[in-house]
Amino acid sequence: MPSLPTTYFDDVYRASNDPWSFETSPYEKAKYEATLAALSKNHYRNAFEIGCSIGVLSEMLTQRCDKLLAVDASELPLETARKRLAAYPQVTIRQMAIPNEFPDQQFDLILLSEVGYYLVLDDLKRARQLMIDHLEIGGHLLLVHWTPFVHDYPLTGDQVHEQFMEAAGEGKPLTHLSGQRTDKYRLDLFSRDQ
Repeated sequence: MPSLPTTYFDDVYRASNDPWSFETSPYEKAKYEATLAALSKNHYRNAFEIGCSIGVLSEMLTQRCDKLLAVDASELPLETARKRLAAYPQVTIRQMAIPNEFPDQQFDLILLSEVGYYLVLDDLKRARQLMIDHLEIGGHLLLVHWTPFVHDYPLTGDQVHEQFMEAAGEGKPLTHLSGQRTDKYRLDLFSRDQ
């Protein structure tokens, strides 16, 4: 199975403007609140959100970031995100498919939320290295993923997080700062120390 292509997400968003109910779901609202609460710094200079979809979490992040680059593989949800975030001049929205595309700048926060399991293992490893390479020393990397098995996703949320755990520890580029698990999702915060 290859990584899920952009056309997969185009089809999902053609069927619904908000296919995962980001705007209305109590589960998503609680997860977003937990995501923001997990960030151990109150403020970030330059953040990168991978998989912003229609921009619900992006809008919440604007209160914590001087600059935010929000990207998604599909252009369709970005139309909604641009409208939602039009009042926030610090936000840049771009179509970008990770890991084949990656911004050429450094960030003090990278957020990978509900995206990693769309990639096959080799692509996830490439994405992980790109994130590490573009994370400032002392910067934070936050992962949040649904953990139940989904038949058409190449990986599970736990498999995604374990790949990043392998890059954490003594002599490795990442330090695991905190983690939590609910019955539906897992959240892990890392920092880059070298």
